[in-house]
Amino acid sequence: MNIEKVLAKRLDTTVKKLGKNNNLLLLSTHSMFDVLKDKKVIIMACNIRIKHVVPGILRAADELDAIVGFELARSEGNLKGGYTGFTPYTFFETIVDYANEINYKKPFFIHADHTTVRDTSTEEFQTAESIIKAAIEAGYTSIAIDASHNEVEHNVDITSKLGKLVQDAGLGLEAEIGEIKLVTEGGALSTVEESLEFVDGLKKNGVTPDLLAVNNGSKHGNYSPGEEVHLDLKRTGEIFNAVRKYGISIAQHGITGTPLEVVGQFADYGIRKGNVGTEWQNIAHNHLPKDLFAEMEKWCKENNKDIKIATKPFKDKIDNIADTYKKATEDEAYSRAKEFITAFRAKGTGTMVTEALGR
Repeated sequence: MNIEKVLAKRLDTTVKKLGKNNNLLLLSTHSMFDVLKDKKVIIMACNIRIKHVVPGILRAADELDAIVGFELARSEGNLKGGYTGFTPYTFFETIVDYANEINYKKPFFIHADHTTVRDTSTEEFQTAESIIKAAIEAGYTSIAIDASHNEVEHNVDITSKLGKLVQDAGLGLEAEIGEIKLVTEGGALSTVEESLEFVDGLKKNGVTPDLLAVNNGSKHGNYSPGEEVHLDLKRTGEIFNAVRKYGISIAQHGITGTPLEVVGQFADYGIRKGNVGTEWQNIAHNHLPKDLFAEMEKWCKENNKDIKIATKPFKDKIDNIADTYKKATEDEAYSRAKEFITAFRAKGTGTMVTEALGR
């Protein structure tokens, strides 16, 4: 393996942010998923929300020689901080600081998840554009554009225009067809026909995503008591088989609460990236001081908010909990990350990618 060749393939903006003498393997997902597109493996991407889980996830990925990603959605962290209090810049710095602290040697990526464009207004487009430009400037190596709330023709137009910014910067690109939303809540499963219409439209405009996120019946967040997981993996595989000729793989959103025996089947249906988010929030909440968590719950009740929305107003207190609580969070995140990486069949993907890129 020629590690110098791998380091030479880092993005210019990433090198500038890290410093020329920094050898972290923070790579573009464009090159990663090109290597992995025909491998039945899934790379875990983590919406951490609370930073104390990061060292545990890194430890697990290092031990299992697995690629891992860290991601921040528009709702979680934008230029004003989102509901986690992170901006693209502070999120990048947080992940890199942890990686430098442990002298991390495996490939990883930092991803702007769900850069959402909810409608065709100029304001929505410009907001997403500003987030993408900030993510590129911050040193991110991958971006997801989510215009799935719009009709296919508008989704194509929006994703094409924003996608060119991403591709021109050398970053990996994820696009979305079919809003991630349960059918019982008004969502609709993505179809092969609309997926091809979407991808063909992008290609005509000179944009080809590395990953396509689809609605296959998953949901974001925790499942409610008694609510069952119903993923249409057959449909997922059909979409993959239709778009794989373009070098496109599937990104799976909404994995928290899905049994690991089901997760273990994902790779057989063309899924190459799996987003895990609320799982890490749950772990972090498990190990907050009881009085602090009670204070957060009280705030949520008074303001009629979901517990995740309490992350920002209580960020300083959460960030500065005692080391014993931080260590307990890290240890549970480490154990859970190992379970996901194993179920995802991602062991050894670190070496798999570095060897391919280092030839």
